Amino acid sequence: MSVSAFVLIRTEADKTKGAFEVLTKLKGVKMAHTVTGPFDIILLIEAKNLHELGEVILSKIRGVEGVSRTMTCVTVESS
Repeated sequence: MSVSAFVLIRTEADKTKGAFEVLTKLKGVKMAHTVTGPFDIILLIEAKNLHELGEVILSKIRGVEGVSRTMTCVTVESS
């Protein structure tokens, strides 16, 4: 059973575009948007399980230059 989550990402000033370009190429990214408000980027991520999801967030997303903060919202129901 796969798991999906929305990952809200805050970036350092003037690094949103570069971070967005890198993030959209990561394995498991199904949707990506730059947005206004307290966060700069929102990703929809799909992974095989929670462990893999955590690895993507901790090892990949947080390692991208310019990413300063993330908030993850795991989905519980979709239509």
